[in-house]
Amino acid sequence: MNKWSLRKKLEDFLEEDIGSGDPSTAFLFDNGQIKRGAFIAKEGGIFAGSDILLEAYHLLDSEIKVECWKEDGEPLDRGDTIATITGNPIALLSGERVILNLIQRMCGIATITNQVVHELNNPAIQVCDTRKTTPGLRMLEKYAVTCGGGVNHRFGLYDGVMIKDNHIVAAGSIKKAIKQVREKLGHMMKIEVEVETERQLEEAILAKPDIIMLDNMEPALIKTLIGKIPKSILTEASGNITIDNIRSYYDTGVDYISLGFITQSAKALDISFQMEEE
Repeated sequence: MNKWSLRKKLEDFLEEDIGSGDPSTAFLFDNGQIKRGAFIAKEGGIFAGSDILLEAYHLLDSEIKVECWKEDGEPLDRGDTIATITGNPIALLSGERVILNLIQRMCGIATITNQVVHELNNPAIQVCDTRKTTPGLRMLEKYAVTCGGGVNHRFGLYDGVMIKDNHIVAAGSIKKAIKQVREKLGHMMKIEVEVETERQLEEAILAKPDIIMLDNMEPALIKTLIGKIPKSILTEASGNITIDNIRSYYDTGVDYISLGFITQSAKALDISFQMEEE
């Protein structure tokens, strides 16, 4: 993750929650006190978010000591201590909810991604995310995908051309759309085109994009069509693929499977922050 961007986001998130101050802690403790707490996994999963702990607490109080006992991508068991935090209790407790919200979300995404990768069980096919992310959290959610064993699709509209159904309709055809884009596009950016039928696939192959997405196609149809696509063109399957049916795509021969639900519908992992008793 980009540390500079992360700090700016965390500043906004902390300001939203703390505002002008936290009277719940400010009236209970003074700045000279030192307390210790721990982030504990309440269920199993995959950890993601060590930088959240380090950067957020550094913003709150540079004297706070953060000890991470789990690395990003490492499995969590129920009861595991993820990190211990020592320092001013005002900062420890004021940052608790923002930090928990973020790492619970990231761990949930890493966990479901890891489950999908294991369910597919084919290292020749990469599981990747989409742009179906929470506004403002894309950098964190896409990083969490990589912690779970997935890879990132484009980060935004700016870093790759993806010609979808509405682009094709507006341009008149796949051939016209790719031709117009290629005439103006720099050589550093790839072109992906989405196809939904065999006829569209044949048209796309002739237009020579870098990637062809086989959208909303059953595994049996993909296996029938994949042999028509030159090896020079990468392939991607997407649409109506879930953790329950992804195993049926095991031998389709595609290079990538993109899944919106791993970021859009991931359940937050249950994690708590517990202060140590005197």
